[in-house]
Amino acid sequence: MPTDKQDIITILSAFIGLALVLSMIRYPGIAFEAAVSGLVTWWEVVFPALLPFFIGAQILMGLGVVHAMGVILEPVMRPLFNVPGCGSFVLAMGLASGYPIGAVLTGDLRRQDMLNKYEAERLVCAANTADPLFMAGAVAVGMFGNESLAGIIMISHYTATLLNGMLLRFYAPGAPTTTSGDPADRRPLHIRVTTAILKARREDSRPLGELLNDAITRSIETLLLIGGFIILFSVVIDVLQVTPVADLISAVLRSALGAAGLSDKLASPVTAGIFEITLGCQAASEAAASLGQRLTVVSAIIAWSGLSVHAQVAAILNDTDINVAPYMVSRLIHALLAAATAAIMLSFMPQFAGALPAWSGGVAAAAVGAGWLAIFQGASGLFLAALALLTFIAMTVALLRPDRLG
Repeated sequence: MPTDKQDIITILSAFIGLALVLSMIRYPGIAFEAAVSGLVTWWEVVFPALLPFFIGAQILMGLGVVHAMGVILEPVMRPLFNVPGCGSFVLAMGLASGYPIGAVLTGDLRRQDMLNKYEAERLVCAANTADPLFMAGAVAVGMFGNESLAGIIMISHYTATLLNGMLLRFYAPGAPTTTSGDPADRRPLHIRVTTAILKARREDSRPLGELLNDAITRSIETLLLIGGFIILFSVVIDVLQVTPVADLISAVLRSALGAAGLSDKLASPVTAGIFEITLGCQAASEAAASLGQRLTVVSAIIAWSGLSVHAQVAAILNDTDINVAPYMVSRLIHALLAAATAAIMLSFMPQFAGALPAWSGGVAAAAVGAGWLAIFQGASGLFLAALALLTFIAMTVALLRPDRLG
């Protein structure tokens, strides 16, 4: 019998893979319908929602804009999250676009040595989050049928994101740090920013046409990878529903939910949410439990994001030295923080359940029942809004810094 840890993992993986293939052979109709459903979801929702962020981010990185933001926002990102200032761009894009753009951009910065290993692991944990279109449109309106619930879902998620990111700043405290720009450079800020842009362009050296071509090509390749994982996990989840595995997991979760004071009717939704975020949220919204408990569980599922997203992150970061183990642990911490935040808000401040109704309604209208072009336009608007907000923050920080313009 193998005793080496890697050998055990290899044999276990082979066993799981064999079981999955045999299950698909046993239930071919279910596997086919699940694959088609996953493909439709990827093409009609995920592809148009992520494409503007992927292409736009690649272009801005090639033009040196991210390097300039790093020089300006180093004093903000370092004390809050213990990452270089360039991480601000990844964080903004992650908050606006959702899974897995934070992992994609973190991997890009690591490959360019703008982050070290430990800073990249902190950043991917903090920046890979859910997006407002999904929380307000798909969950609040599409699943719960109440746009006013978008406020508590989004506030609990982003509050937990901030707390989780601040906790992660203490991860590997003795590790070296990477600074955006030269820390010994005392020239005026606007000169350092210009120098960072010009240096980045010289090191990149690609003509604008080639840069645009590479941005589109790489974005499509990444989206195809994400689509493959969505289809795979759609099949896995549907096949599991007709096997004893799902019942076994639910039985274990009933005890845990009872200990936490939650209804055991939420065990099945949590089981689905362990694997895939959308199916888990849908099941939780329909569970025979109180609204407060359903919102608490949904907040946890969204923060956890599902093994489908975890697999996407692992594949995206596969060619880097970034360890995904801290990421998975941080997702569990994020889920607990989000659930606790939602529960506290509902218990002591019930008015938060109706927070942000006007804004969330506008976001929801762009997400629910929208076609391919409408989703693409909405995502493009979110990309520009995130970039504008990041620019505003950078300008404000620049004006407040004592060395702002020399």
